[in-house]
Amino acid sequence: MENIWNAAGQDTDIPSTEPQRQYYFIDRAKKYLEKMSEAAGRPLTFCVTTFGCQMNARDSEKLTGILEQIGYIEEPEEEKADFVIYNTCTVRENANQRVYGRLGQLGRIKKKNPHMMIALCGCMMQEPEVVEKLKKSYRFVDLIFGTHNIFKFAELLATRMESGRTVIDIWKDTDKIVEDLPVERKYPFKSGVNIMFGCNNFCSYCIVPYVRGRERSRDPKAIIREIERLVADGVVEVMLLGQNVNSYGKTLEQPITFAELLKEIEKIDGLERIRFMTSHPKDLSDELIQVMAESKKICRHLHLPVQSGSTRILKMMNRRYTKEGYLDLVNRIKDAIPDISLTTDIIVGFPGETEEDFQETLDVVRKVCYDSAFTFIYSKRTGTPAAVMEDQVPEDIVKDRFNRLLGEVQDISAEVCAVHEGTVQTVLVESVNDHDSSLVTGRLSNNLLVHFPGDASMIGKFYQVLLKECRGFYYIGERNS
Repeated sequence: MENIWNAAGQDTDIPSTEPQRQYYFIDRAKKYLEKMSEAAGRPLTFCVTTFGCQMNARDSEKLTGILEQIGYIEEPEEEKADFVIYNTCTVRENANQRVYGRLGQLGRIKKKNPHMMIALCGCMMQEPEVVEKLKKSYRFVDLIFGTHNIFKFAELLATRMESGRTVIDIWKDTDKIVEDLPVERKYPFKSGVNIMFGCNNFCSYCIVPYVRGRERSRDPKAIIREIERLVADGVVEVMLLGQNVNSYGKTLEQPITFAELLKEIEKIDGLERIRFMTSHPKDLSDELIQVMAESKKICRHLHLPVQSGSTRILKMMNRRYTKEGYLDLVNRIKDAIPDISLTTDIIVGFPGETEEDFQETLDVVRKVCYDSAFTFIYSKRTGTPAAVMEDQVPEDIVKDRFNRLLGEVQDISAEVCAVHEGTVQTVLVESVNDHDSSLVTGRLSNNLLVHFPGDASMIGKFYQVLLKECRGFYYIGERNS
């Protein structure tokens, strides 16, 4: 136990083990918040704004869970909130500029609200030059922490409340994983579940290994326990999250493959659907393909980023597979799982990309016939090997290629997705339709969206739906009674 003096001058023992230490600080922050709310004459509110990937979205659910346990009330509009947290992404350089822009606006709002605090966390905070800029130009920020110590949020917040000074706590790396902290899910019926953190791949265009650290896998028993609790709380679908789920288990004392983990998760009673992302092609095993083929719960959807169809460019990207190897993998997947839906990521305009290289990418798109593809114009990311490569492709050429690729992807996707027209499929209803309140929006096992007549009472439940009309990336359907 650690011995300190509290604000009242009394001797206090702080637990040295996690998560007990964080629950101690949650209680401590709660007492400070009560005083702050009393001074304000009202309950204080918070807003967590998430930038970036599903890993960040899951981290934000953890932040929200801790804040609600402390006693903050959620406020959806950050301009009205007393405590604003930006959970940042730094995959693309323009993401940083967006944060700086919004931070400037918050600074002006904070001057009018004496109770307001601002926190920044996430990948962007792992860049030393970002933290230096914040210290110099955005001194009104109260709390800065990174990706490795998000579990310490309650402790850092309590320290800020007690000291009244800016708290900065950035870890360069960690092998620490803290379980069983509060989480407030966005959806009652589905949830993301981290199975691992970090990345060892070092693709030449990607900043993630530098800001998320090396791969570390969670104990499979802890993952199973978390999912069992989620299912007991009404969750029917989980999304297993990792930068490269296919390399799960390699860092454990008793190694276990991702396929073996999936088989254990499938045994959980009450769990209906299992999704996962992201899969690196170089690590996708025949064992995993077989488990997916035999499973009744793993969704018929696989996100398999190709990034480029050119073996030469793939080598420069440090992807460690060839065009031929990727296509062979796709064929093995389709042979084993004929109804699989494949989606991908593609970068256009990587340094040195020629028209011939681009044609190789188009060839892969035509041969694989993706249900959809996330297409990106290469964005130079300071701190990555690709940023200093010669032969950066001119902007006008990149935009032309991007538009040609997008047209090809959209034409093929519309054709591929339409094959389900006229069939009856199982749909998990996720929400009332944004544009027409007489409709609900649900998702098929293959990840396609379906809109059909219904109401809010259907959210989180499964229905058999006749897919009447395909409209590119979604269906219009009707309930099949």
